[in-house]
Amino acid sequence: MSYAEVNGLSLHFEEHGSGEPLVLLHGGLGAGEMFAPLVPALSEGHRVIVVDLQGHARTADIDRPLRTELMADDIAALIKHLGVEKADLLGYSLGAAVALRVAIQHPQAVRRLVVVSTPCKRDGWHPEVVATMDQMSGQTADMMKQSPIYELYSRVAPRPQDWSVLVGKTAELLRQDYDWSAEISGITAPTLLVFGDADAVRPAHMVEFFTLLGGGLRDGGFDGSGRSSAQLAVLPDAGHYDILTHPHLEATIMPFLTS
Repeated sequence: MSYAEVNGLSLHFEEHGSGEPLVLLHGGLGAGEMFAPLVPALSEGHRVIVVDLQGHARTADIDRPLRTELMADDIAALIKHLGVEKADLLGYSLGAAVALRVAIQHPQAVRRLVVVSTPCKRDGWHPEVVATMDQMSGQTADMMKQSPIYELYSRVAPRPQDWSVLVGKTAELLRQDYDWSAEISGITAPTLLVFGDADAVRPAHMVEFFTLLGGGLRDGGFDGSGRSSAQLAVLPDAGHYDILTHPHLEATIMPFLTS
């Protein structure tokens, strides 16, 4: 276990393996342990850096709101702290939104980008998902104490009593409207979008997101000359909450990262 002092935050991270640096960013209310099924394979050819985002797991919260833009600055600062020129980024859900913001705000720090199960604008989620986000508040923290996600938090967090603060800040973040469509076309890193066919993200938005990256705008051609650097994968029989354990996820990610 290691900590990087960045932007007033003691950012927790763990490293596995060696090779091209690969930063893994977990989902909301979660921890780096979310990637446990993938780390063994990923670390065979990469220096895998598993991060706990602000206020999550082993990274204590600080006096600032949870914002993807601020957390993106944290990750860029971590990459610099580690002496890395460029890193691959793989994020899931909230972590994927943070990874996107890193690629937008700090393009020089990103070599390749893998975005798992997140949209690039708020109405990319299904309407019922947005409605659930709007209903979340700090008052739901006690109800969530029966969940496995709280069990992990209470076991590893430096201040377990901050659980209600994390839930409240996450709820406030999820109510924020956003639309990064105009910025997506400026992403220079080759990007892989991964969704499930039963995801919380609307299928129409998956295609819209892909085209914003320059994908699918023309026939790729028999020689591949018409293909863009963006790729889109939709995993069968996969939802938002089980996609990280899907049997096809590793086989989808690895060729992109190693190509």
